[in-house]
Amino acid sequence: MVNEIVHIKTNNILDDARKIIETARSNAVRSVDFSRVQMYWNLGRRIFEDEQEGKERADYGTYLIKNLAKNLEAEYGSGFGVRQLEQARQFYRVYPIANALRSQLNWSQYRALIQIPDAEKREYYELESVNNGWTGRETERQINSQLYERLLISNDKETLLATARKERTVEKPTEIIKDPMILEFLGLERKPVYYESDLETALIEHLQQFLLELGNGFSFIARQKRLLIEDDEYFADLVFYNRLLKCFVVIELKTHKLTHEDLGQLQMYVNYFDRNEKLPDENPTIGILLCTAKNDEMVKMTLPKDNKNILASKYELYLPSKEALQEEVKKLAEAQQKFDEAKDGAEK
Repeated sequence: MVNEIVHIKTNNILDDARKIIETARSNAVRSVDFSRVQMYWNLGRRIFEDEQEGKERADYGTYLIKNLAKNLEAEYGSGFGVRQLEQARQFYRVYPIANALRSQLNWSQYRALIQIPDAEKREYYELESVNNGWTGRETERQINSQLYERLLISNDKETLLATARKERTVEKPTEIIKDPMILEFLGLERKPVYYESDLETALIEHLQQFLLELGNGFSFIARQKRLLIEDDEYFADLVFYNRLLKCFVVIELKTHKLTHEDLGQLQMYVNYFDRNEKLPDENPTIGILLCTAKNDEMVKMTLPKDNKNILASKYELYLPSKEALQEEVKKLAEAQQKFDEAKDGAEK
């Protein structure tokens, strides 16, 4: 009995000791990362100040950085080359107030942020990187996949920024869920046909990246969730819970263009969760159909006019070029605007 008590206490102390050590290590790494951020900021400030003094010579800045890099690289290595010093100068110009620098962000994240000329867009990625604890790679991935632009299709800029600033909470699914969804992290080979089970397996194997793409507040619940309706069995592909929206999210995967039968199937799954799984204080279940292509008019005609909980989203298995993605986002935004205008005209 005594040995058992000692064993339990030892395990408790061991768990606490691990937490203390891991927290200290994490803080140490964060401290080093932020010291690097401050170092580049101070270098940028010093370079900029000297440039301003030599402003009568247009080529002075270029000469200064090349000469400085030649000496610093010889002493401290490749982290102080021409490109790095130019980035340091740009960093200071974009973030001229030292107290505004965020200790949660590392140098790779700031390097990605200073490449964004739009101040509001840059602020959005900065805030979301902090709010969600993104790594440098995750921040770059969200920028490259144009998260901001995709969310703007169904949200206004003020709403996006207010949510990122934590001035308001998420109120509707379209504030989180994107269309299109970019699933380039699956690393699937290019081929004309995929089985839905292959896509589902790949998403589970890359669950962390999929949660990042899904957005804020998602937790994984089940794969192939069995739904028994009288004597018939059905299986929902993926089930999540979103703590911000306070509801279940059922995702159905389709490796073909969306059909009205797909929407009917998902509606049944959503109804099942609302009637059998949802608690009284939770919000109605959301259903998302991920498909290779969709007909927006068919979706609107199939679902009720006041539908807010069944969403169709096209997915891309490869990260398109920036230009191609911008064009797709533009087309979707124009289509949504035309629909809204037609709806307003009909109501008048």
